[in-house]
Amino acid sequence: MRSWLLRHPARAVLSAFLLAIVSGTVLLEIPISSTDPGSAPRLTALFTATSAITVTGLTPVDPATYWTPFGQGVILVLIQLGGLGIMTSASLFLLLASKRIGLRARLATQAETHTLSLGDLRRLVVTIIAFTVVFEVIAVAVLSVRLWTLGRSPAEALWEGTFHGVSAFNNAGFSIYTDNLIGFAADAWVLVTVAVAVICGGLGFPVWLDLRRRLFAPARWSLHTKLTLAVTGVLLGAGTVILTALEWRDEDTLGALAPGYRVLGGFFAATMPRTAGFNAVDYSVMDESSLLVTDMLMFAGGGAGGTAGGLKVTTLAVLFLVVWAEVRGDREVVAFRRRIPRSVLRQALTVAVISSNLVVAATVALMVTNDIPLSAALFEATSAFATVGLSTGVTSQLNEAGQAMLVPLMLLGRIGPLTLFVALVLRERERLFTHPEERPIIG
Repeated sequence: MRSWLLRHPARAVLSAFLLAIVSGTVLLEIPISSTDPGSAPRLTALFTATSAITVTGLTPVDPATYWTPFGQGVILVLIQLGGLGIMTSASLFLLLASKRIGLRARLATQAETHTLSLGDLRRLVVTIIAFTVVFEVIAVAVLSVRLWTLGRSPAEALWEGTFHGVSAFNNAGFSIYTDNLIGFAADAWVLVTVAVAVICGGLGFPVWLDLRRRLFAPARWSLHTKLTLAVTGVLLGAGTVILTALEWRDEDTLGALAPGYRVLGGFFAATMPRTAGFNAVDYSVMDESSLLVTDMLMFAGGGAGGTAGGLKVTTLAVLFLVVWAEVRGDREVVAFRRRIPRSVLRQALTVAVISSNLVVAATVALMVTNDIPLSAALFEATSAFATVGLSTGVTSQLNEAGQAMLVPLMLLGRIGPLTLFVALVLRERERLFTHPEERPIIG
């Protein structure tokens, strides 16, 4: 079995996630995990464990009232493991135990973190852990101090700050407040801290490793870093402007706030679809045009190799660059004076086609099995696949069939369609001949 799992890194990644989901489900089924008498229903525990380990944030129950502190602690551990990457954590434990890591473990870690080269795994893993600890400690400290000034006891402030700080950096979106962060809609201290933590976690570890080495030499940044930062900036800026404008006069969302906090709310609403899932407004009363914009932001996702999900901004960038090159009549796809290989173009197209079809299929299935409108079904399916966690409030209303469909969708969104399909099929072959060329009519 071990040989079968490690023959290809994707198998180990998938197996590790499945093992973590099963373990989390068992722990959440223990009576001390839930406030209800007896054990939590198995599907509820499975759904929550999958949502936590895939850092999604969707939940069929209220985490603030349904789960005990022990259950919330289990969720927090699953979030941390999912954010770091199961294989990265496993490699770190192996490193501490034996101080030697084989090539197979290196390949498994590379498959999970999407690093661009194998390099020194020890240095890679330690750097990832160090970055995570630094960002999370800063977020936890700021949130804890703020909550303490709002009247929480030191213990309550530390626990709530820790939960939300870790959840924010890992782009999980889980909250132990019944209304998520709606109660902090006019609190810049909390919203800005959470938004910055989400952006930092969503950029991806390869970007931070590159910035660490060449922070003051942007000309030497990798193409991946340049594309990630550029597209992230465009999506955040455009999303903020569009969502703020659409909801500016709506008294149920941003319209009830002061002008400055409306802009802050728009920025927060544009940041969270980067697969964080926190909400400072009620999405069930948002205009459908705003929901559609949020759908697009969720599907785009964040940076590769980090805590974000979705299509990934680099994939989106490559697709647009392909279109731009075709419109201009260029034979090569170029970005920042670098030619993008054809293999990358095929991978981007494959990921986009598979992802969009999965979201469409899940949307139709939710509409059929739960009789919910298109906008709500599309929003829920996109949120699950992109591991965002935002919802219009229908998650708790889904029947068992609807919840069961979202569980594999969240896992697919976290691991990635290509990784999962490679793990299941693993048919790598090299064709020793070529076929005659013929052009079909396009358009």
